[in-house]
Amino acid sequence: MPDYKEMYLKMFRASEEAINILITAQQACEELYINQPEPELKVVPLPSKKKKSEDEE
Repeated sequence: MPDYKEMYLKMFRASEEAINILITAQQACEELYINQPEPELKVVPLPSKKKKSEDEE
């Protein structure tokens, strides 16, 4: 007869280890993101409505 308790404990330990690996990876990625320099933002002007109406005429 299979030892269900041992099988359960083996799966539980493996699941917990997998979750901990994912948490560690997520934390490392968050640190990389936080430590990146701020991107340079550029303001792109919208075309004026006046030009559009002149082009339509």
